[in-house]
This record gives sequence, structure tokens and C-alpha cells, in this order.
Amino acid sequence: MDDRFRGLGVALVTPFRSNGQIDYAGLEKLIDHQISGGVDYVVSMGTTGESVTLTKAEKHELLAQTIGFVRNRVPVVLGCGGNNTVEVIETLNSFEMDGVDAILSVSPYYNKPTQEGIYQHYKALAQVALRPIILYNVPGRTGSNMTAETTLRLAKDFKNIIAIKEASANLDQMGRILKHKPKDFMLISGDDALTLPIIAMGGVGVISVVGNALPNEFSALVNAALKGDLENARREHLRLIEVIDLLFAEGNPGGIKNVLKVLGICGDHLRLPLVNISEGTAKKLYQALADAEVVKL
Repeated sequence: MDDRFRGLGVALVTPFRSNGQIDYAGLEKLIDHQISGGVDYVVSMGTTGESVTLTKAEKHELLAQTIGFVRNRVPVVLGCGGNNTVEVIETLNSFEMDGVDAILSVSPYYNKPTQEGIYQHYKALAQVALRPIILYNVPGRTGSNMTAETTLRLAKDFKNIIAIKEASANLDQMGRILKHKPKDFMLISGDDALTLPIIAMGGVGVISVVGNALPNEFSALVNAALKGDLENARREHLRLIEVIDLLFAEGNPGGIKNVLKVLGICGDHLRLPLVNISEGTAKKLYQALADAEVVKL
């Protein structure tokens, strides 16, 4: 098992300035906040990073800057996926992989491929990828579910497919993966709210959104759960559950960027078609942060 991806991973937001350009000063501050907060690895250009709104040139610069800011303190995972297999391969081949430790690649979206199509997509990626691959199943965004059978088939057929980020919210499906997977294959939670039950079932951690703002607090939950300390893990879970729910009330990453602005880490600017969360949700989120003793009223 690749222990580099055990524990708390964070899907980094991409900070923007008011003029729409990437805020690299904000990114550096965010990354330092992650590492001082005890995260185990970071993910660049995942869903939370608004990767679908970035140009090719921005993606290359963002990855280079992220690797530079991390300075080998934690592993870096590159988010790279799409619904055109040939284009995904071309994009992967275009990146400089020095400083990249793994690739997180979402199941093809919009096209609604069959399970055989999903398998063949990842097979094509696995045959050319220069870094280990973490599968990403998120039916709420892709419009199709990657079944346990397809995940297990890929895990058994390709040694460089090392894990899956599961965001189906289907604990029965995850249980089947955990029961039948190869020994070294890892299941990683893709939902902050389900991190505790998934680790209790045998998952190895989470790729988190809330960890952008609260790495200390969420790493305490993850580490306690991994140690089998359910009392402390349960306490942290219940402490943060209302914050987590509100983060996604009007979509991601609007909620987490609002919290990052409140904490003075970076701004809350988004790229269209995403917009800032409403004033009402922002007030509820601030109250939840206060109830969790993260901020003071």
C-alpha cells in the first residue's frame, strides 16, 4: 500500500483575484496553511480547484507554482481527467511530471459510457501514465456510476491504479470494493461527511474540501479514526458536521472559499458559471463555524 496517500488529502481551491487572474500569493498562503495544519498530501486542479475553468497555459503554470510552494514537504497529486480519452492522454503527456506523485482522474462525464467504456478509458490511461493513478467516482457530477465490479477489475488488472476516491455516497458499493480489493489497493473517501464511516469500514482517509480551511481540525478526525480512536473521531465529526453540510449548500467551492475569506487565507472569488454563496448561507456558515469554536461571534 502506498502510504503517501493515507490520511488527509486536500483538494486545493484555486484562489482568484478580483480581476479573474490566479492569485498565487493566496495559493502560497493556502499551501502553507495546509502543511502547518498537518495534511498528508494535496491535490491540484481537482473539482474544488475549478479546473474546468482554467486554460491550458494556466494549468501548467498552476501546477508548477503549486509544486514550488509545496517544496517537497508533502506529496502532490495532479487532477487530470475528462470525457475524451485521447485528449486526456495528450494532456497528461504535456505536463512536466517532476514533483507530481500521483494522478487523480475522474470517471468520464456527460457521455455516460457503459462500464466497459469506463474500463477501457482507464486502461488507456494506465498504459501511458508516468505516475500512479487514483480513480475518481463521483456520479453526482459525471452522470454515471463506476460500479464496484469495474473498480475491482481495474484494481486487479493494473498495478499502477492504486486507489479510488469514492464519492458515490453508496456505502454498500464501497463495502464490496473493500471486501474484494487487492491487498494494496486503497479506498479514499470523496465526501467529508462520510469520512468517519468510510475509515471505520477500512478506507484509508479522505480527499477533503473542508481541509482547505480547517486542516488541524479535520486531520484530528482522520488520524483518530485511522488509529481506531472512535470516541475522539466521533467528537470531531459531530463538531464539524454542520459546517460541512453548509459548505455544499450552494455548491462547491463557493462555501469553502467563503470560509477561507473569513479566516483571512485567500479571497472568495469564483469563475463563472459559479457565483458566490448567498448572504443567508454565509451567515449560517459563520454561525456554524462559531458553534464549532473555529471563529468567535
